[in-house]
Amino acid sequence: MAKTSTSERREALLCIARTVADSADAILSANARDLEAAAANDLSSAMVDRLRLSRERLASVAGAIEEVAALPDLVGRVEREEVRPNGLRVARMRIPLGVILMIYESRPNVTTDAAALCIHAGNAVILRGGKEAFHSNHALGAAVSAGLAEAGLPADAVQVVGSTERALMNQLLTCERDIDLVIPRGGEGLIRFVAANSRIPVLKHYKGVCHLYVHSDADLDVALRIAENGKAQRPGVCNALETILIDRAVADEFVPALCQRFAAIGVEIRGDERVCALGDATVKPATEDDYEAEFLDLIVAARVVDDFDHAVAHIERYGSDHTEAIVTNDADVGERFLREVQSSTVLVNASTRFADGGQLGLGAEIGISTTRLHAYGPMGAEGLTTTKFIVHGNGQIRS
Repeated sequence: MAKTSTSERREALLCIARTVADSADAILSANARDLEAAAANDLSSAMVDRLRLSRERLASVAGAIEEVAALPDLVGRVEREEVRPNGLRVARMRIPLGVILMIYESRPNVTTDAAALCIHAGNAVILRGGKEAFHSNHALGAAVSAGLAEAGLPADAVQVVGSTERALMNQLLTCERDIDLVIPRGGEGLIRFVAANSRIPVLKHYKGVCHLYVHSDADLDVALRIAENGKAQRPGVCNALETILIDRAVADEFVPALCQRFAAIGVEIRGDERVCALGDATVKPATEDDYEAEFLDLIVAARVVDDFDHAVAHIERYGSDHTEAIVTNDADVGERFLREVQSSTVLVNASTRFADGGQLGLGAEIGISTTRLHAYGPMGAEGLTTTKFIVHGNGQIRS
């Protein structure tokens, strides 16, 4: 895969997108089997939402593959070239990582997103999905393999593991000679298990405890709109809003408005003493655990903070390095928030739901890294490459 040309990889991705679209009936039939099993096993509504495919979602899946195909090529790109005092020309060349092991849970679209990004970056990928999406993943994997073969590339450059047995996953995690990076994508328990048992480097993202800070100089109508979108637009995803911090200066006006807005859409608020006092009877007292929680449901924690510094301190204490947002009309405060909050995505006057590779111009994402090594934040194709030093000389020797 590393030796394939730009045009070969691009053609393969376009073939895969067409094959996914042409295989819609078979993929949806497989997905229906997984949804029936999910109902029988009483999976949560958030898990079912992640699992469900439709013709509309499949069209988005194919579109995401086409977007990756249209991205500028990375493999072989030369960067940061300079001439040393001794005349050596030193640069870095972007190269694939090699073989990626992707371990993920109930989202079947990860199968094609991961395949497309790995192919674009010249990697091979082993896909080990969860049992919830077993049939969906294999149907999508078959479409990917058919597209690769149609384009004349090895069909097994993308492989879907044929078993969900944990013993097999444990075996894969010891194959450090054959696998270069493990990317687990799913619940905190899965990621901690992989990190604890792998002999291979692991790209970690434990959970998404995402915050919105409503500053004293916020447009409260904008803040309400952003809060609703962040929490309710799709609550079962990692960039959904989990905690709202309200500046004391605007709490008297904002908290009642927030309670009214969220009650109308079925969002439960768990607040501190001040939020409970300003809110209505629907607000429940928050516990310490609520501020550390990734609810993945129509539940949100809320707290009144004294000022900007108190808000940032709360994020540092309870955040997960995922995504934080501020609503403010003060440009200097917004810039300060961007500088001081060290999470992997930080936004001013925008929803946390934009912390997504597709929304940030990556075409698709293979995951979100909250580990500040190699890649940080949403990972697209560039995060699946590294660089090597390349040096041109004209006879130099070291003295």
